[in-house]
Amino acid sequence: MNEPYAPGAVAGQVPPPPAPPAPATPIAPAPPAQAAPQQAAAAAPQARANVEQAPVNRQGPSAEELAHAGKVLGIISDSYSAKMVGQDRLRMSLLISLIAGGHILLESVPGLAKTTAASTLSDTVKASFKRIQCTPDLLPSDITGNQIYDASSGTFRTVLGPVHANFVLLDEINRSSAKTQSAMLEAMQEHQTTIGGEIHHLPKPFLVIATQNPIEQEGTYELPEAQMDRFLLKEIVEYPSPAEEFEILGRIDSGVLDPDRHVESAVTLDDVRMLQDTASRIYVDPAIRNYIVSLAYVTRNPAPYIGEERARYIKYGASPRASIAFLQASRALALLNGRAHVLPEDIRSLRHLVLRHRVLLTFEADAEGIRSEEIIDQIFAAVPTP
Repeated sequence: MNEPYAPGAVAGQVPPPPAPPAPATPIAPAPPAQAAPQQAAAAAPQARANVEQAPVNRQGPSAEELAHAGKVLGIISDSYSAKMVGQDRLRMSLLISLIAGGHILLESVPGLAKTTAASTLSDTVKASFKRIQCTPDLLPSDITGNQIYDASSGTFRTVLGPVHANFVLLDEINRSSAKTQSAMLEAMQEHQTTIGGEIHHLPKPFLVIATQNPIEQEGTYELPEAQMDRFLLKEIVEYPSPAEEFEILGRIDSGVLDPDRHVESAVTLDDVRMLQDTASRIYVDPAIRNYIVSLAYVTRNPAPYIGEERARYIKYGASPRASIAFLQASRALALLNGRAHVLPEDIRSLRHLVLRHRVLLTFEADAEGIRSEEIIDQIFAAVPTP
């Protein structure tokens, strides 16, 4: 839906970014920053009227469906916590990716249980799971599969690679070459692979959990922007607190964290599909949709909103995949909170997860120690909340 919503400008303030016009009744975009604020205010009533008149499907999940989804999510969370200590933010990010049907990139220094978290989540669901340890000599066919000549029959037969699973863990993805990384693009975007000219569809649901180590440079290959954009979320895993680290030592002694000890499967693939279907029907108001579009617009045209000084640090703004990611992830977050509708606070809480790998900064920003999260916070401060 592209119903415009343009809050009126206030004298002395930068007007909000232009919203896309409605297909039936085009509206001129809001004036640029140097135009008179009164012109932006005059256009606001017409924009609001279109929002109110726009037909919206308000049929969302019922209270019973929300309750059932909450029960399943509680089971998954309990199973996850049986092995993982702390890392609640990581658990939330993994669940959002699972519900939204997207992929997630986990980044941190070694030893913070990224791989353990991914394998623990897959253990809680009775589904196929494959782990791919990325190395510089890994080939694309090692991931997608290959055709092997069968001498007995004189024909080639297709052997599917480990990417053909419900949960795929790409461990240390930045250690694989660019050619190998590109083999994942088709799988992540189209949910299929092409082997010998034949298309093979991936199972549903399909979730890629990739990990990368940002501190090692030798023998690593930086992920291309095209692949980074395929990840719904990017989570930065933090160090545990002293109390959590103390608990980890206790669980080591008790054997809970033994590599051969797995969490018992708690839910089925049908439960996951139910969560995804329920989340897809979470209501997103046109005002919030326009809020999402406005945020994406400001990342591409930042100077009038956050100033030239900060805008020069942005190399590229977010693509439309960022708006789609906000829409999908906010619905998943609303479901996790037991709501049938999305709030503006859901969008704000997802800002770093969705944008930190899509708002690309310049070399100058890196040299001056400017983090993408700082720029993202300033962008959100500049866009009026509906």
